[in-house]
Amino acid sequence: MSTVIQHIETLLVDLPTIRPHKLSMTTMACQTMVIVRMRHSDGIEGLGEGTTIGGLAYGPESPESIKRNIDTYLAPLLVGQPSNNVHQLRARLNRHARGNMIAKSALETALLDAQGKRLGLSVAELLGGVRQDHLPVLWTLASGDTAKDIDEAMLRLEQRRHCDFKLKIGANPVDQDVRHVAAIKEALGDRASVRVDVNQAWDESTAVRGIQVLQDAGIELIEQPIGAREHAGLVRLANRFNVPMLADEAVQDARDGLDLVCGGFSGAFALKIAKSGGIYGVLELAHVAQAAGIGLYGGTLLEGTIGTAASLHAWATLPAMAWGTEMFGPLLLQDDIVVTPLNYTEFGVELPKGAGLGITLDEDKLAHYSRK
Repeated sequence: MSTVIQHIETLLVDLPTIRPHKLSMTTMACQTMVIVRMRHSDGIEGLGEGTTIGGLAYGPESPESIKRNIDTYLAPLLVGQPSNNVHQLRARLNRHARGNMIAKSALETALLDAQGKRLGLSVAELLGGVRQDHLPVLWTLASGDTAKDIDEAMLRLEQRRHCDFKLKIGANPVDQDVRHVAAIKEALGDRASVRVDVNQAWDESTAVRGIQVLQDAGIELIEQPIGAREHAGLVRLANRFNVPMLADEAVQDARDGLDLVCGGFSGAFALKIAKSGGIYGVLELAHVAQAAGIGLYGGTLLEGTIGTAASLHAWATLPAMAWGTEMFGPLLLQDDIVVTPLNYTEFGVELPKGAGLGITLDEDKLAHYSRK
């Protein structure tokens, strides 16, 4: 008799951040994660996580909608189904439910975690094997205060925690933002690379002004300066400047990647399991990028340890990523809900060891931070 999915539970977990995290569309002081616990008839439990940024400020899914849609629509499609055919279950979800990529990613992660535990293999091994088990991790400077950001960067360098830094800009007038970034780059000099994420805040003409100053200041990468749907504008910016453009919200899945490549885009793609509907979807996008000579960057929606571990298992199967990763989500949180946190060391993070994701929940912490 085949193993089947018996029960799927979702929990809203609210964890405070170590400091306010300022983006162009919101400022965060707390991160809400949707934790999925998927129980199977053989007694194995798979873990997954669905996380977004700032409620509905970032995208069409909120923590509350992720939980409700899993509970009401997606979980009933999986309960009672055989546990081990992840591809078939992905197809079933996609056939019956549109969108909801973060929710689907959380469920796929739980399926892979359970299958890895069942077979005694890590998720990366399920995907074909590990090519890198220590991944570089940048740190986002997002206090909004120039002096504080410089001090924070210097501390991270001294700790050998991070040597690449990204600044969230776009909430202020362009001249103010680029002065802020240029001052930080000047203070750090050659000790660290500095990139920016505009989070779609500029129109194309503003982007031309801002990027020119940023390029002159030595900034190494410009993430999503204009709106997600403005593919032609992003191509024009990529071709106009020497500093590479990083497509993030503009490239959700392999089809988006193909459209950008065919449109003449050069630069880099930000990979995120959440926006691609899970690990398999994001690896499809990565393979399009590799075929087209597009650089890879391991992105985050500021997931906690479970979601971050899932991404790390995906990135571990790829060649060295040209632009590294930003898998620092757990470091932004004041506490954790797992027994053994991820090991951040030597400017990066270690791939967790063990079957599945290699992550075990701390039941007391989970109960404490779960929304009642």
